[in-house]
Amino acid sequence: MIENMHFGNIAIVGDVILDRYISGRTDRISPEAPVPVLVHEHLNTVAGGAANVAANAAALGARVALVGLVGADDHATCLARTLARWDHIDTHGLVQDTHRQTTTKTRVMSGRQQIVRIDNEDTHAPAPAIQAELVEKAYMAIDGADILICSDYGKGVLDDGVLEKIITRARARNIPVIVDPKRTSFAAYRGATLVTPNRQELARATGLPVRTDEQIIAAARMAGAQFGGSVLVTRSEEGMTLWRDDGAVSHVRSQAAEVFDVSGAGDCVVATVAAILSAGHSMETSVTIANTAAAVAVGKLGTTTVSRAELSHALMRDMPDSGKCVSLEQAAAMARDWRHHGARVVFTNGCFDLLHPGHISLIQGAAAQGDKLIVALNTDRSVRRLKGESRPIQDERARATVIGALRNVDLVVLFDQDTPEEAIRAILPDVIVKGADYREDEVVGGDIVKASGGRVVLVDIMPGRSTTSLVRQAGGEPRAETDTTA
Repeated sequence: MIENMHFGNIAIVGDVILDRYISGRTDRISPEAPVPVLVHEHLNTVAGGAANVAANAAALGARVALVGLVGADDHATCLARTLARWDHIDTHGLVQDTHRQTTTKTRVMSGRQQIVRIDNEDTHAPAPAIQAELVEKAYMAIDGADILICSDYGKGVLDDGVLEKIITRARARNIPVIVDPKRTSFAAYRGATLVTPNRQELARATGLPVRTDEQIIAAARMAGAQFGGSVLVTRSEEGMTLWRDDGAVSHVRSQAAEVFDVSGAGDCVVATVAAILSAGHSMETSVTIANTAAAVAVGKLGTTTVSRAELSHALMRDMPDSGKCVSLEQAAAMARDWRHHGARVVFTNGCFDLLHPGHISLIQGAAAQGDKLIVALNTDRSVRRLKGESRPIQDERARATVIGALRNVDLVVLFDQDTPEEAIRAILPDVIVKGADYREDEVVGGDIVKASGGRVVLVDIMPGRSTTSLVRQAGGEPRAETDTTA
């Protein structure tokens, strides 16, 4: 999926940071004070803050114009060398301020354990002449961009005046604006398309509790009202929640198997959302892919980037062999994205236990009704409730792999309920297809689809073809049913 994406140009304005990692080992306590003694082994420097956002976007293949402030010091030189590793980052927008030091975070590490962090920074607003140069550089970057990221680490670059000017400039050119916030109120981000707080930042900006899904949604709604846009809440091990300014809500659960370090994970999310949006995809698809990127990022030690190859591998890793089985949230996001690009989405469902000609006939008939076909499969528990304890013959992973291997099938999604109504409400297909042994008024979800302008199609079936009949034949029993989705 991501290998074939063509990303646009991204302007990034904000607080650039140099992240330094002093690594070593500790095996004794100092005789001078009750503190560990670190035997220094290695020093590593990487881009942080807005510079890390730029590095992550460039790692995916996007072209980036980076705007920010640096000092006239060795750390600025080191940051420039670090950014020079990326071919797609234009650093002409970095303005040198001789009256401030380059923001630097130095982390002292013993193995994978962080012992202490040392910050060097000036957080005051720059002098008017420096700020004017900064805004001019930002305008130049925005004028050549498809999307703007404001990376606010509270280090003095993005004060209220600068934010108002650059957001206004971007919106006047119909350029989406994404903000990674660091404010006690999001009012200064008015005009932004999307703000991406973590749970703590959301609580600080709204004063509301943010433990449950319902509390997150309520707080996101209040936060959105402060600036007039959508809110993406990053929730660490619980994934992400996207609250759209039209009231729509999407929850994307975390895929991280093991968390080593959350440093820079928010930068990775913002960069990935912006890159996928710049390629013409929907907000929901962008968030789903960014969630996978974040899972890769937190599995690494220190501030880091996620490459296009790593992200592509991660997107495929958790799918069955067919590569098409996704969560309901992912299926809904992809369906919205397909419709956004003019495709007609078709939906059918069933147990699809032992694949037979009746199944193939149904799927071929469904695929002929549109451009993209989503097949919803009953989980093993759902099949047992419907068919009895002896079923299914094949477990849900095997069934999903077989159905997903069919050329006409674009996505497979599992549902645990007795009917696919919840899946249909989430996906909202343009067409629902069932066998002609149903009446149209018997098709679950038909009323939902027709209410949104879609239709129900009944396709001819092959009489006498079902999993149940195959099982009975194998046991020497006569065929007795014609449910093509059994």
